[in-house]
Amino acid sequence: MPSLDFELEKQNFLDYYNGSHGLLDGAKSSFISLVNSLIRSSTDLALSKIEGRVKERDECIKKFNEKYRAGLETNVQEYRILDHITDLIGVRVVCLYEDDIEKIKELLSDHFEVVDITDKIAQIENTENSFGYKGLHLDLKLNEKRKGLPEYSQFVDLGFEVQVRTIIQDSWSVLDHKIKYKKSIPINLKRRINSLAALFEVADREFREIRNATEESIKAEDVPQEQITRESDQIEAGEIPARFKLSSLNAFSFMKIAHHFFNEFDFEARTVDGFTEEIVSLKPDISRGKFNFYMRENISKVKKYKEFIENKDSSDRFNPYAVIRHCLYLGEKEIFLKLLTGQSAETFEAWLAENV
Repeated sequence: MPSLDFELEKQNFLDYYNGSHGLLDGAKSSFISLVNSLIRSSTDLALSKIEGRVKERDECIKKFNEKYRAGLETNVQEYRILDHITDLIGVRVVCLYEDDIEKIKELLSDHFEVVDITDKIAQIENTENSFGYKGLHLDLKLNEKRKGLPEYSQFVDLGFEVQVRTIIQDSWSVLDHKIKYKKSIPINLKRRINSLAALFEVADREFREIRNATEESIKAEDVPQEQITRESDQIEAGEIPARFKLSSLNAFSFMKIAHHFFNEFDFEARTVDGFTEEIVSLKPDISRGKFNFYMRENISKVKKYKEFIENKDSSDRFNPYAVIRHCLYLGEKEIFLKLLTGQSAETFEAWLAENV
């Protein structure tokens, strides 16, 4: 039963905590797994990490004393300490972009009973001359559907807190907790901390804007293959109007053309980025139409060479990047010679001499 006897309630809480630590730890692992599964299966959001913890018992007592005890006792309101520690079990979701936070909030709200929401992002942004870490805190419980499932039967009475942050916000929270005496430090130090906090906000915003700009660039290159083919035809026929600006080859147009020729191969973004940079460094004015021209004119011949190499040595696999390198080499040997090793070029030339 609740009471106004702090020492009694403190002992009751410690008894509960010590006797239930195994249950709390199991609930933590179960909630982490469930949140992780829901987010990764229901959205295309890229997550940095999902982790959790059971709050230390001394931290629980300290939090109750600082936030709740005085008000409850002033109002002569009986209490149980456990009822006021909503983050006894905590899960932290770290995402990449600030606008992902709202998407995660909506998803979790659909799958759990929402007890309370604390928007620290709005709190900080609406307060002048303030600093602190941002993030969204959701106090959740299992909804009625999941309470009926046997795997959650032990946890039906347990709530938990989910903190949702971006990578930048998470980094700031770590630093923020290391700043000592934040309320008492001199004004010049507060100004410096505020400046640092503003830099973190700018970084969060710029990461989001870069993502959006990248997506727009990808959309801009999402043109029909027929249009790229027409550009190649014009290049071959020498019919490019003087005022017509060709679309330069970039990682996005490279991916578009490469998928046309190798539609079952998984081109990783990081590898594509480096490979495209290598091509452009050798021929800075190369356009997407020119690259497509090199591919379509030479790929049939290079695929025959690929069969020759792989029949000669079954362990020597000729992947799409190797095919592209040889197509470019055939297109302009002097310019793209560096795409092949000396031995590769010699072997290819010897085969060409006998087969062309």
